[in-house]
Amino acid sequence: MLLDSSLVPQTIISPRSFVGLMSVYESNFLRLLSLIPDLDQIDGCFRSRVAGDCDLHVDILERARYTVTLSLTYYFDTPDGRVSDPDMLVRAYLDGKLAEAVRLGREHRHVEFRRLLREQRKDLGARWTRNMVLNKWLDYLREQGHLVLDR
Repeated sequence: MLLDSSLVPQTIISPRSFVGLMSVYESNFLRLLSLIPDLDQIDGCFRSRVAGDCDLHVDILERARYTVTLSLTYYFDTPDGRVSDPDMLVRAYLDGKLAEAVRLGREHRHVEFRRLLREQRKDLGARWTRNMVLNKWLDYLREQGHLVLDR
């Protein structure tokens, strides 16, 4: 499988350019495949557990011929109820081998996600921000050992 773990998107592509955004989408797809190797086949809800990290929840929300839409999140129990953070909706384009962060929840409990968003908002548009956060999070999940496999 092709991996781009040594690729640092923000240093080799122009922010806010179409080509730059497509490069991030490609990188997201590769990272997503390393997390969910059977992305083109699985369906349903999954949980990945690793020592020292929160459980990762993956829900396949919609599957079409060339796309898969899924949610990626951690859940936290708070006095006000259950909170998902980061709450990310991702669309994978199987034919184009691209993955786009379609939505990123607004409020984040995790300090590192708040820092990433602050840094990215200074210079980049909303799509760039969402997809850079997805790119970094997918890399983090892989480093933690998360893996989603069909039951």
